[in-house]
Amino acid sequence: MFREMRRQKQQLSPERTEAILQTATCGVLAVSGDDGYPYAVPLSFVYAEGKLYFHSAKAGHKIDAIQRQPKASFCIIDQDQIVPDEYTTYYRSVIAFGQIRLLQTEEEKRHAITLLAKKYFPNDTVSHREESINHSYAPVLMLEMAIEHVTGKEAIELVRGQNA
Repeated sequence: MFREMRRQKQQLSPERTEAILQTATCGVLAVSGDDGYPYAVPLSFVYAEGKLYFHSAKAGHKIDAIQRQPKASFCIIDQDQIVPDEYTTYYRSVIAFGQIRLLQTEEEKRHAITLLAKKYFPNDTVSHREESINHSYAPVLMLEMAIEHVTGKEAIELVRGQNA
């Protein structure tokens, strides 16, 4: 169903790919937008239990697109080092494919928003985290992307160890 990577030598190991999912702070979600146009939006996220979680407003272009078609991709750029004298970039990226759903139960929503809060403010106290979540909880929608396929890739120069 999903294509194999054409340049196999540049494919990251599953462990390295997962490490990027764990540590990256931003990515771009791509969905099927209005009138068949792709719609891509940068988002904060958290990766846990083989899934990606995002927060969102309850209405808008992204939500309309997801409700029409839950299939999506999410791209993370882990490294993008421009090397002018070689006319290239030393890049490292991950792309995940999956289906998104809007979390419905309070338990699911609370779990996802807590994971997100812990990622972006790991040293926060439990009481302050709960207070902050409760303060902004009502207008927030939480999304879950169940990953069906994921690959990581890096520039051949990184594979060769020129600039690890």
